[in-house]
Amino acid sequence: MPFLHFFNTAVSLLMGKMSSMEIEVMHLSVRKKKKKKPEIIIFWSVLCTGVDPSLQIEHRIQTSSQVAPPGSKQNKPRVANSRDERFRSDLHTEAVQAALAKYTERKMPMPSKRRSVLVQSSVEACTPPDTSSASEDEGSLRRQGRIASSSPYQAHPSVEHWFNRVIQGSSTSSSASSTSSHPGGRPHHATNATSASAATVLADLMAQTQLDNHSAPPDVTGLSERSVHAERPQVASMRGLPRRYTHTSVMETADGVPVNSRVSSKIQQLLNTLKRPKRPPLREFFVDDFEELLDVQHPDPNQPKPEGGEMRPLNGEPLGVVTNWPPSLLASLQRWGTTQPKSPCLTALDNAGKPVYTLTYGKLWTRSQKLSYTLLNKLSTRNEPLLRPGDRVALVFPNNDPVMFMVAFYGCLLAELVPVPIEVPLTRKDAGSQQVGFLLGSCGVTLALTTDACQKGLPKAQTGEVVTFKGWPRLLWFVTDGKHVAKPPRDWHPPIRDASNEIAYIEYKTSKEGSTMGITVSHSAMLAHCHALTQACGYTEGEIITNVLDFKRDAGLWHGVLTSVMNRMHVISIPYSLMKVNPLSWIQKVHTYKGKSRVAVVKSRDMHWSLLAQRDQRDISLSSLRMLIVADGANPWSISSCDAFLNVFQARGLRPEVICPCASSSEAMTVAIRRPPEMGVPPPGKAVLSMSGLSYGVIRVDTEEKLSVLTVQDVGQVMPGALVCVIRVEGTPYLCRMDEVGEICMSSSSTGISYFGLPGMTKNVFETIPVTSSGAPISDRPFTRTSLLGFIGPDNLVFVVGKMDGLMVVSGRRHNADDVVATALAVEPMKFVYRGRIAVFSVSVLHDERIVVVAEQRPDGSEEDSFQWMSRVLQAIDSIHQVGVYCLALVPANTLPKAPLGGIHISETKQRFLEGALHPCNVLMCPHTCVTNLPKPRQKQPEVGPASMIVGNLVAGKRIAQACGRDVSQLEDNDQVKINPFLYMQDVLQWRAQATPDHPLFLLLNAKGTVANTASCVQLHKRAERVAIALMERGRLNAGDHVALVYPPGIDLIATFYGCLYAGCVPVTVRPPHPQNLTTTLPTVKMIVEVSKSVCILTTQAIMKLLKSKEAAAAVDIKTWPLILDTDDLPRKRIPQIYKPPTPEMLAYLDFSVSTTGILAGVKMSHAATSALCRSIKLQCELYPSRQIAICLDPYCGLGFALWCLCSVYSGHQSILVPPLELETNPSLWLSAVSQYKVRVTFCSYSVMEMCTKGLGSQTEALRLRNVNLSCVRTCMVVAEERPRITLTQSFSKIFKDLGLSSRAVSTTFGCRVNVAICLQPNRLGKLAEQGTHGPDPTTVYLDMRALRHDRVRLVERGSPHSLPLMESGKILPGVKVIIANTETKGPLGDSHLGEIWVSSPHNATGYYTVYGEEALHADHFSTRLSFGDTQTVWARTGYLGFLRRTELTDASGERHDALYVVGSLDETLELRGMRYHPIDIETSVIRSHKSIAECAVFTWTNLLVVVVELEGSEQEALDLVALVTNVVLEEHYLIVGVVVVVDPGVIPINSRGEKQRMHLRDGFLADQLDPIYVAYNM
Repeated sequence: MPFLHFFNTAVSLLMGKMSSMEIEVMHLSVRKKKKKKPEIIIFWSVLCTGVDPSLQIEHRIQTSSQVAPPGSKQNKPRVANSRDERFRSDLHTEAVQAALAKYTERKMPMPSKRRSVLVQSSVEACTPPDTSSASEDEGSLRRQGRIASSSPYQAHPSVEHWFNRVIQGSSTSSSASSTSSHPGGRPHHATNATSASAATVLADLMAQTQLDNHSAPPDVTGLSERSVHAERPQVASMRGLPRRYTHTSVMETADGVPVNSRVSSKIQQLLNTLKRPKRPPLREFFVDDFEELLDVQHPDPNQPKPEGGEMRPLNGEPLGVVTNWPPSLLASLQRWGTTQPKSPCLTALDNAGKPVYTLTYGKLWTRSQKLSYTLLNKLSTRNEPLLRPGDRVALVFPNNDPVMFMVAFYGCLLAELVPVPIEVPLTRKDAGSQQVGFLLGSCGVTLALTTDACQKGLPKAQTGEVVTFKGWPRLLWFVTDGKHVAKPPRDWHPPIRDASNEIAYIEYKTSKEGSTMGITVSHSAMLAHCHALTQACGYTEGEIITNVLDFKRDAGLWHGVLTSVMNRMHVISIPYSLMKVNPLSWIQKVHTYKGKSRVAVVKSRDMHWSLLAQRDQRDISLSSLRMLIVADGANPWSISSCDAFLNVFQARGLRPEVICPCASSSEAMTVAIRRPPEMGVPPPGKAVLSMSGLSYGVIRVDTEEKLSVLTVQDVGQVMPGALVCVIRVEGTPYLCRMDEVGEICMSSSSTGISYFGLPGMTKNVFETIPVTSSGAPISDRPFTRTSLLGFIGPDNLVFVVGKMDGLMVVSGRRHNADDVVATALAVEPMKFVYRGRIAVFSVSVLHDERIVVVAEQRPDGSEEDSFQWMSRVLQAIDSIHQVGVYCLALVPANTLPKAPLGGIHISETKQRFLEGALHPCNVLMCPHTCVTNLPKPRQKQPEVGPASMIVGNLVAGKRIAQACGRDVSQLEDNDQVKINPFLYMQDVLQWRAQATPDHPLFLLLNAKGTVANTASCVQLHKRAERVAIALMERGRLNAGDHVALVYPPGIDLIATFYGCLYAGCVPVTVRPPHPQNLTTTLPTVKMIVEVSKSVCILTTQAIMKLLKSKEAAAAVDIKTWPLILDTDDLPRKRIPQIYKPPTPEMLAYLDFSVSTTGILAGVKMSHAATSALCRSIKLQCELYPSRQIAICLDPYCGLGFALWCLCSVYSGHQSILVPPLELETNPSLWLSAVSQYKVRVTFCSYSVMEMCTKGLGSQTEALRLRNVNLSCVRTCMVVAEERPRITLTQSFSKIFKDLGLSSRAVSTTFGCRVNVAICLQPNRLGKLAEQGTHGPDPTTVYLDMRALRHDRVRLVERGSPHSLPLMESGKILPGVKVIIANTETKGPLGDSHLGEIWVSSPHNATGYYTVYGEEALHADHFSTRLSFGDTQTVWARTGYLGFLRRTELTDASGERHDALYVVGSLDETLELRGMRYHPIDIETSVIRSHKSIAECAVFTWTNLLVVVVELEGSEQEALDLVALVTNVVLEEHYLIVGVVVVVDPGVIPINSRGEKQRMHLRDGFLADQLDPIYVAYNM
């Protein structure tokens, strides 16, 4: 046992290395073990004496004498602890424990979880903390931790205070962007040493964080402080309040950003965790081309390289010549069945371990004959035999019925049919069942043989027949029990032919990817394999063999069904179900038959289970065993089971030399096996190898890191008659060097011959020709790849260190899944996860493999304990293997897909993980640790000046990107001439009331679709007059006073707007507060009233009562409201004179709205701009008094307000008004109105379109029956201030195509704060397209998203990788000029270059309405000039990025059409890693990643990318989304997600235009007001 003592001590050395990673663990209990140092030196001196330095081999027979006897003191702890033994050596466990002890304790943020998500209830309340194995310090630490964290909402004042100060003093965190979002906010400068030092702390912390590899990280949440003044209104603009969040007492920074202690402290913990990046700093340089180069993993110059000479192929001993060896296996069966009919062949046991039935060789022979006769002669379809020789037949037998299987197997062989043994499918959704079905289909299987009991247990269809399983071919099921088979006539004899190369049977194998392949074995190979096994194992006639393995495949089939019959052996078959009940059953059988039971075939797991149960049995002996064959000896961790088993059972007569590990694979069958001692072979050996060396594919004795070692045992000598070599894993199959690990290849007559139906893969695996370093083939014989990784050691012993299936190549280094499993299990043996219920695999993310660990959690583990266990596993794997884990997931017990014999179905687990169907109860993602190949950050060049050459209208050799709408002066018509004399909207209304008094202007619909209100020209004029008189008489208002109009959407709003104009007042339209949600909606109303300096509020009686109610008093100070007038009952009076403004540049109205970045801003619209806007829209949409248009928009701001209140009065057309709110109760209201009134032009918002798409998608048939017909619609324009939502518009067109909607009808518009209508696209259909001044259809282009991040436009083909579809935003309005300008130099850009859209037009707004008149801000946004080129024109900056592209299309005037493409808002872009990201692109990728993600929003906080997803499904899916979201953002955008927040549907706030309010969401998240289902902090 010095081995164990070494590890108890040695591992405590390892942990010094781990301080480099410094992961914080919440309430981490540190276990320290003190040992004496000299033992380590003793151990290594023992191990190293007399050993070849390149390969350290310790002979087993020499060391067996060193094993302490059971009674010694040294051994007692191990026996006492044997129930807690794991499937790995104690050595490894101690290494892991010591590794963990070295980590310094740091805080890692625990995920936040809603209680309903917890699958298991914690039993912490009734179970005292287990401190028996820990020191007193650990117990107290754990208790304190639990008390402290029992209330998850508890604040941490010290952390919060520090965090608060840091945010105030920092210019590199997000404070810069939050500064500009609040009234009176100014950049804060540290006024004392404390805050200055706090700023330095965060600056240092951010500079070192792993998210950015720049020395000075950019401000990623908005614009830098320098540009804030130029980009955003500070004084007049206010942060709008979130719609759905309740007001709690949240802490605020000095800038007014609400910060909740719990969330912010967790984010701070996360930043601290990421403070020291593991990866080396990247070289700094500027990537200045379209392709983003991933960081290529350069090989470590110090990595070990193979130094030995080239290996030579190794020959096994020749196959001996046996005089009476039968010519085939069937000849052997015939021989024993006729000459030794009473000799026992197979004994089957029940679940109590009692023999149920013993099959004799005579019975096997006669029953096989009967079955073969029945199969060939009694099964037919349409008088044709169902089966012909060579046909494949499925064998579906349970693991507890070896007798029936053996009869069926040999029955098929006698009938010259090819048996395909498979597992019993229990349900239609068995793990891997579909792949088995594909195998059966490709093999052409039509018949399945099974037992009566098994057939009754299979799932049945309603007809009583066995269901067709998913992916399976249609099968005929045949029961092979005695009553169903016919006795053959006396003269019928099955043909017994010599072994040929015809297929004997097909054995299935599941690949790493989960596909199932059939490996064909010929009759000659089957015979040769039996011959080789007989010789290698020294089998003799009549010997008893105890078989614990599955008899349908692998070693269980080869030893227990084939070779046993060749040698007339007696097999005792131990079913899996018995092993689960009584793990000692096989040992008891060996003891029972002790005279003859000489051989047992087991797996490491069976030995491990026996150890757990052995204390109950004293009177058993294993002295009769001459061979204990360990079938999975190729698993490096089988040595621990072998050692532990020997240690316990040596006292029961087990000899050390009896344990014979073997290595095998489905393709090559048995590759090597340790011979029994009587054969005079060299003694067995062990190798203690450096795990680091193995990861580079070389064999090194561990010298530096004495803890991360792998101890492997040999698997004996090569099989008789075989030629074995080791070749490189990848590329050309060159022979490996002596000290190099490679794939073992074997050339022998006893291997499989092909993958059935897969010639390409067959050639690669079964027909490999290894070559020397000079390229010469080593043999003319083809070799079979075994998929075993290993090397040939001294004495020609074969060593296996892993399998290709478990190989994970991460950053060029190889790691074995089994090794990682062992390390994970060694962390807290038996405490949190079930032994054997852990899966390790790799997934490909961002051009590299990433390691994923999934384990089943015990139901009694608490949330904190399991999180602590996960943290410790990460540390242990990092220390032992020097590799990071990408994702660690814990799932509830018994939920991982099972393989047939109870293990985990790895490929199915991986598939569920990638599909988001694993449903974990705990997840920890560590992308920051693992992902080291991100593209290099882009470095912006300093001091970029206007470097472009401008010649004429070319810039940098390209046409300047500018375009303009048609000339207004050339578009006059009769109607226009009549309106032109009137400069003011109030004059137009007055003229219409006189000229066409009864002409209908407005028609308002209610939710039922009936007319709620109408207004003709004269009615509107009279109502406006009454309002004006009330303002002047009751309100005593003067010209120029501001009046807030708080009305629901309707004609009252329009009448009061004109009433204000008649009285010379300035109207401000305000959305009324929501009666059910006053706390969040009323403060916004109050804010607009105050900021707009309104001296009076006009509203209805109902809203007036609401504004003065007790409920309102709880939300705002109702005493400070200005004068409130209700306009329900106004006296009928005529106004003596309508107010005439002295100049058209006078203010007409204020337009207040909340931007997508959460800024509330009011813009000023002059009388001249208002008239010009109406005129431009009239000309673009060809609006005349005879036209009708339908409007389903909010009437409070932007183009919605203009269309609702202004355009009808100016153009004289009738507007059918549909309030969007009514669609919530009647989604078909808008479309029904369009159909009923046969409207040709209609306007809506994206939220309305989405409501119709979601609410009416499945009801188009019902709408058609109600005679809804949309064929009348010529143009349906979506009013938006964003990039066109191409997916939504296409869905809408597709869904309502059945109702006659033309695919060309839907188009988009674009406007913004500075100009509410820049583009409108009125499409023309049919004859109208030939007349009028129509424009071409909107075009769609595809951009390279990677180039877009570098502010470049690169067009690609549709369907290209990383392509982004972008639709033109509409045709530029008459009188509007657009140019694309560089955001930094303010110079003009060329065609198809990305820049800020600038607009010049008569209807531009004249400026922000500011309280103190911020002139600089006003000038920059509303009157800016180009820095070179045309420096005279005055432009307004839209704040949107886009580009112009001249198309091949022509417009009515014959000019080539310039298409404007809007990419996104400049304020919303995220600057990460030196590149510009548009949130919508990341959100689109995230929504696509899982069907249950209803909506998504992203924002940044302290340089972390936060992704909020709305879960539209069961809460158990919440944790599935964490990995999927992280994967997709990494894969498609090369960004690491910092925090994933899963919330309920409807939590992400949107404004009236359907745009996401990401900044409100950010504030809500930081104030802890989202009530998230789950918050994951990625490490």
